[in-house]
Amino acid sequence: MDGRGRWVDNVYIERLWRTIKHEHVYLYSFDTVRELKQSIGDFIDMYNTRRLHQSLGYKTPAEIYLAN
Repeated sequence: MDGRGRWVDNVYIERLWRTIKHEHVYLYSFDTVRELKQSIGDFIDMYNTRRLHQSLGYKTPAEIYLAN
């Protein structure tokens, strides 16, 4: 973090949570908290390892991270 209260520091995680909510949580219903946690974990795994990102040149975040 560069400074206390800077909006730029939090923008990436806020965008990730927005994506999780709009593309996953709001579309499905869950009976238990355990089921919700497992489902979010599966979504994050898919997001990092199988979903292609335009801003990354149509690569996955895992491909970018492991290439460095």
